[in-house]
Amino acid sequence: MPELLLELFSEEIPARMQARGAEELARLAAEALAPLAPRDLRPFWGPRRIGFAATVESETRAQRSSERGPRITAPEAAVAGFLRKHGASREALREDGGYWVLEKAVAAIPAALVVSEALPGVIRRLAWPKAMRWEGRSAFAWVRPLRRILCLLDQATIPFQLAEDGEVAHGLAASNLTEGHRFLAPGPIAIASTGDYPGALRRRFVIVDAAERRALIAAGAERLAASVGCAVVADEGLIEEVAGLVEWPVPLLGRIDETFMDLPARVRQVTMRANQKYFSLVTKDGAPAPFFVVVANIEAADGGAAIVAGNQRVLRARLADARFFWDQDRKQRLESRLPKLEAVTFHARLGTQAARVLRLVRLAGILAPMLGADVAKAERAALLAKADLVTGMVGEFPELQGYMGARYAAHDGEDPAVVRAIEEHYAPAGVGDSVPTAPESVAVGLADRLDTLVGFFAIGERPTGSGDPFALRRAALGVIRLVRENGLRLDLRAVLSEAIEGYGGVLEVGGEARARLVEELFGFLVERLRVQLRAEGRRHDVVAATLAQAAEGDLVRLLARAEALASLLGTEDGLNLLTAFKRASNILRIEERKDGRRYVEAPDPALLREPAEAALAAALDAAEPEIARRLAAEDFAGAMAEMGRLRAPVDRFFDSVTVNATETDLRANRLRLLARIRAVTARVADFSLLEG
Repeated sequence: MPELLLELFSEEIPARMQARGAEELARLAAEALAPLAPRDLRPFWGPRRIGFAATVESETRAQRSSERGPRITAPEAAVAGFLRKHGASREALREDGGYWVLEKAVAAIPAALVVSEALPGVIRRLAWPKAMRWEGRSAFAWVRPLRRILCLLDQATIPFQLAEDGEVAHGLAASNLTEGHRFLAPGPIAIASTGDYPGALRRRFVIVDAAERRALIAAGAERLAASVGCAVVADEGLIEEVAGLVEWPVPLLGRIDETFMDLPARVRQVTMRANQKYFSLVTKDGAPAPFFVVVANIEAADGGAAIVAGNQRVLRARLADARFFWDQDRKQRLESRLPKLEAVTFHARLGTQAARVLRLVRLAGILAPMLGADVAKAERAALLAKADLVTGMVGEFPELQGYMGARYAAHDGEDPAVVRAIEEHYAPAGVGDSVPTAPESVAVGLADRLDTLVGFFAIGERPTGSGDPFALRRAALGVIRLVRENGLRLDLRAVLSEAIEGYGGVLEVGGEARARLVEELFGFLVERLRVQLRAEGRRHDVVAATLAQAAEGDLVRLLARAEALASLLGTEDGLNLLTAFKRASNILRIEERKDGRRYVEAPDPALLREPAEAALAAALDAAEPEIARRLAAEDFAGAMAEMGRLRAPVDRFFDSVTVNATETDLRANRLRLLARIRAVTARVADFSLLEG
């Protein structure tokens, strides 16, 4: 099968947009080239080019089809119109069953023609987060000025014009030309074939494959670090970004001036990462090392000495700025900055950060005794948690919030538990982050997230299908992880109600409106829990079924019930019981709809004629109070075991008893017995929500 190659060569594309752009280009091309059955699509991307390679059929499949036209007796004008519509002649018609039938043949179309017609539209449809127009000659917009289009099918160039509808589109036309490295091998080069493309560019100092560039960067940095007895601080995001900045990665080792090694480690690291894209190093014992790795885009004649010297000069200036912020910020106590939060808006409809801090203090104080935390320390940490937002360092590097607050609090002599809570209350910020365990940290972290969720839900700023501008899903996941991983026994419904109360006059949410908001927020948390369980490969339907029948505000208790139910369903008894329940439920639903009533009364013992139905009634009588007792004692495994014992009498009932008996009173009594099965299982979960 022929190999198709498309490369779009441009000015430097922002690193964060490259992969998504190339993958979207490949997706659009796969749709447009569907008649050629493209296979093995391989998108590629880099600083100045994105594209894809794929194998395609050499031509589309020839097809034949028949289309029925007017009746034989139809007027000649109708027949002529039918022929005009299909661009056919009278000779193509045949008679069939009293109708004219047109035999149509669609010839195979060469791949080159399909590609040349499809790709201009693909390129023009490719959407970027930000696009630009240039030189004022066309309405065509792209992420950066597009300079060349290379399109090859094996060894053949597929020429096409990008312009459509008479536009100039900067005169761009596909050819077999691309360009090598901007500095090491500038100027156009001709690519002889699709197979020659990666090698031809490598000879001109361009590594096309982003994965290879990432591997070279990581391996080179580790090699340089090992040469000075150090290791590189893991940072996959930075490796990804740097791989999008260089076409020919050349890692180089630089040294940090010793006078800056007394700065907090993350200050140095963030300064180097955010401004210069340097990799930080640590010693073998994990201490910060006075070295960094910079990745150049050229092989310099002096081995990179001038590049390293230049980067060290720039870094000294950056770290001097950081030192200025560090020294200036410590001249004021953290607590003295609290009044400045009056001028910082949390949200236009939710007030200032100063008002928010007061809510956090209140809620953290309420949570603290529930978590075994020191109330005064939790409240103090909540009071100071946002004060670093108005420091110079956090103003320059927002990603240091919390971390800097803890450093300044420690400098001020605050209690270690307070210092730790200030730093940890933002954690976990991502999926891979660890969860704080110190009670004061957990109290402030929960207060922070619950206040955010309550506020934005109350003003109608809920997440949509694709949008979540206030990161409410992340906040909810943070609550769930704090609760789950610390095994916290909290009534979240009650805590959410307290968080709503904290907004006081800011939000008028009371009575039924508060109850609805609490249920909506709790439902949002549970939905995030289901998503998390699904990601873990666990049965999220079991959580839904358990929650539906239990007014649980305690996620730990809810998960324990769900875990016990999942264990039951993993047994033969559990599966058979679920099958029997669904059978009973289906019969009840049909018969109750037919009768226009629900069967909720207790069965009449005098009407239990068959041994199997009497045995089932006795088993239900014994199981129901025992299940209730075990649930109240949180012996969920025991409750499920009692449920499992119902399997045998239920099976015997369905094997030997006809529910829809001809005698009216007997039928009604047996339906009431089925309703007992439904009622007893409902003490544990809503079995109708269980899958399988």
